[in-house]
Amino acid sequence: MVALPQPGLALTLATFAVVIGVLVFVHEFGHYLAGRIFGVKAEAFSIGFGREIAGWTDRRGTRWKIGILPLGGYVRFAGDLNAASQPGDTSAASLAERSVMFQSKPLWQRAIVILAGPITNFLFAIAIFTGFFTVYGHSFTSAVVAKVVANSPAARAGVEAGDRIVALDEVAVGRFEDVVRVVTNNTGTSLSVEVEREGQRLHLTVTPTIVAETDRFGNRYSRGMLGVGSGGRVFAPCSPVAAVGYAIDEVWLLTGSMAEGIVEVVSGRRSVNELGGPIKIAQISGQQAVLGLPNVIQFMALISINLGFINLLPVPVLDGGHLFLYAIEAVRRRPLAPRVQEWAFMSGFAALLTLMVFVTWNDLAGAGIWQHLARLLG
Repeated sequence: MVALPQPGLALTLATFAVVIGVLVFVHEFGHYLAGRIFGVKAEAFSIGFGREIAGWTDRRGTRWKIGILPLGGYVRFAGDLNAASQPGDTSAASLAERSVMFQSKPLWQRAIVILAGPITNFLFAIAIFTGFFTVYGHSFTSAVVAKVVANSPAARAGVEAGDRIVALDEVAVGRFEDVVRVVTNNTGTSLSVEVEREGQRLHLTVTPTIVAETDRFGNRYSRGMLGVGSGGRVFAPCSPVAAVGYAIDEVWLLTGSMAEGIVEVVSGRRSVNELGGPIKIAQISGQQAVLGLPNVIQFMALISINLGFINLLPVPVLDGGHLFLYAIEAVRRRPLAPRVQEWAFMSGFAALLTLMVFVTWNDLAGAGIWQHLARLLG
């Protein structure tokens, strides 16, 4: 494997700003557009937080701006107390003012406005994959095992060359990429494998080996390995309609992998040290830029899925937290008390801030910052 040059700081920061800026705009524009449909006034549309460094006000009175801290964004609707859409005090507002306030809209409309952000992220990823599949064709590899490494987990389990892998842990397998996705994320636990051999179905049990590897940029990572090889990849031309179907499948599978990863971290099957944050995203953004624009665009699709998925988690401050509070409101047939909502938002903000500090610590550790400081101080 030929080592590639590390991207410079300027390229890394520029690519990161573009990737995050585009994805935050896509996410927040979903909220904004849904709010417009239901007649909600948007007072501010911000890419980034903190002090405004550039902006303008449109004819509807919405302030479009860029904040100095490019780690997110928000749409502040009329009636919102802050950027997190915490309900404000609307008791002194006139009927005309209330008619365009977010909190005055029916519960189902508020839920759609909140849900529109993550949904737009998923749709954006589907659009990217659709474009790639239409231009380059649908790339896949047959699930037939071309070779088995001697003394590997697959060999010990009885897998043979020529076997077609039909299912892993009772989940159907249609291509070799499905096998790679499941095994790579495995943490060393046993997998039930169903293979087809000479017209017969065989049920085997295999435990992947965890191996440490280094990519072309020097990043170290661990992955599961079965010890099987595949045949050549096939690039099948497909129509735009078929490409949409393949793109939806791709986004669905990637979202499922992210959900499984979260469950494994929470359950302790996977180390929390594997979690990455903004610094890691910036690092990978620069590396993808070295590989070329198509790689950056595909990486953008992956981060868009990640952004949509994370925002659906039921944590107050995030979109999923709002939806959770709306679900409670639907059951109670009235909103929670303002003090309870304030407590929920403050707790969610504290949890999110703690997570950001933790993943940033992980990012710095992965970049070798702490080892470097230790050597300087030693």
